[in-house]
Amino acid sequence: MSTESNALNFANINNGFCNVFNNGRMSIGLVVPIESYPYGPVPTMQDHIKRVKLAEDLGFKAVWIRDVLFNVPTFGDAGQVYDPFVYLGVLAGLTKTVTLGVASLVLPQRHAAQVAKAAASIDVLSGGRLVLGVASGDRPEEYPAINRGFDDRGERFRESVEYIKRMMQGYGQINNSFGHVNGTLDLLPKPHKERFPMMITGGSQQSPNWGAEHLDGLITYPRSPKIQAHVVDSYRSRVNTFTKRSKPVMQPLYIDVDANDNSPVSPIHLGVRCGINSLLDYLLVLRDSGVNHVALNLRFNRTPVEETLQKLSEMVLPHFHSDEFSHQTILKKEGMNG
Repeated sequence: MSTESNALNFANINNGFCNVFNNGRMSIGLVVPIESYPYGPVPTMQDHIKRVKLAEDLGFKAVWIRDVLFNVPTFGDAGQVYDPFVYLGVLAGLTKTVTLGVASLVLPQRHAAQVAKAAASIDVLSGGRLVLGVASGDRPEEYPAINRGFDDRGERFRESVEYIKRMMQGYGQINNSFGHVNGTLDLLPKPHKERFPMMITGGSQQSPNWGAEHLDGLITYPRSPKIQAHVVDSYRSRVNTFTKRSKPVMQPLYIDVDANDNSPVSPIHLGVRCGINSLLDYLLVLRDSGVNHVALNLRFNRTPVEETLQKLSEMVLPHFHSDEFSHQTILKKEGMNG
C-alpha cells in the first residue's frame, strides 16, 4: 500500500460508508444470504433475517445484497432471490447499525429515475446506511428478456450514473437516453445526507480513469494478495490524479472454514478453504495490500453457519474492528512486541 494513499482520508458521505471504510484499516462484512448452498444455484433463504440480525449483533460491519434479475442456469448462481430494494427495505426496518450494501446493482437493466428514488428511500429509511455498488452486468442472457441491448450497456451505465447524481440535487437538470429533466421537477426523497455513495464494480465497461474520477470507490474481484496490491495501487494512483482525497477498495471472498483451526490455505472458487487461524493471517495480508473491506461469502462453507459466524466474531473480527487488537497486530508484524 502506498504511503501517499495512507496520508489521505476517505470522504464522509453517509453513516454506512463511514462505518465500513477507514483509510489504512480493513473491516469485515458478509454476503447475503448468509447460507451454505454449495450444490445448487438457488439458496433456501432459511433463517435469513435471523442471521442478518445475528451478524449485526456479532459485530460484522456490513451485509451485501446482490442484484440478480433472472436465474440463468449456465451461470450457476441465483443470488439472494429477492428484489434488492424490497429486501433492503425489510432489512432497514429490522437492523440498526449494520451498513446495508448492494454489490452490485445492474444499472443498465433499470430506469435511472427508479434507481435514484429507491436508493434514496432506503438511505433515508435506514438512517444513511446505504452503500450502492453499481455494475454494467455480466449475463447476456438477461438483456433480451427485458428488451435491452447488451452491447450498449456501458453507455447506459455511464448515463445512469450521471442521471442518478443529478436527481440527488434539488430540481436537477439532465438530458440523456434516460430522459429529459429541465429543472421543473424534483425527485423525492433526497438521501439522508447530501448524497449516498456509489462504488464501481470492476470496469463496468468504462475506462479505468472514468471509474476513478466519477464514483466513490472500487469493488473488485478476489485475487491473490500480491496481485491485489497492484490493483489497489493502480486504482489509487488514478484517483490521485483527480482528487487529493483517497477512495476505498473492497472485495468479496468465498470461504470454507475448516474445523481444524490450523488447516493451511487451499484455493476454492473465488476464495479460500482453511482453518480460522490461517484465514486470519490471509485477511491480514489482504489488509496490508490496501483492501479496506472484505465481504465474506459462506456459500461453500461446510460447518454450521451460526458456528462459523461465532468463531469469526471471536477470533477474526477483533483484529480488524478493535483499535487495541489492530495496534497489537501491526506491532507483531513489525517485530516490535518483544
